Amino acid sequence: MANIEQKVEQLIEKKINEIGYELYDVEYAKEGKNYFLRIFIDSPNGIDLNACEKVNDGISDLLDEADYIKEQYFLEVSSPGVERILRKDKHLKQNIGVEINVKLFKKDENGFKEYNGILKSFDENQITIETENKQMTIERKNISQIKTIYNWD
Repeated sequence: MANIEQKVEQLIEKKINEIGYELYDVEYAKEGKNYFLRIFIDSPNGIDLNACEKVNDGISDLLDEADYIKEQYFLEVSSPGVERILRKDKHLKQNIGVEINVKLFKKDENGFKEYNGILKSFDENQITIETENKQMTIERKNISQIKTIYNWD
């Protein structure tokens, strides 16, 4: 599915930029019996329903013409949200020094499956975070999800 995501990203990024927004991420997922193509857009001024509608209208024909997805799917255009999932290196780079939540596929040698900490650095194989107690390195192959933490206080 990652291949579809990459193809769709390359296809629609320029159009989204022309409309006045930034393409944050593309996700293609099967949930139950349904397929979803999720397009996450961003802007310094935030994203509202009108922005999502503009982008949806602007990319629908491109997607139909390219016909990358053979299954029937639902197209969703939205903001990445306040607590953003960090899937790409560009997302990690933009969030150095930010508090993140890291979920692992399985418990590590310390018996934990989740960590919160400040993102200090990353490379193609690992990320480094600073927790309350120490600085730690986590192998990226063991990570199921990374997302920012918004302080609601």
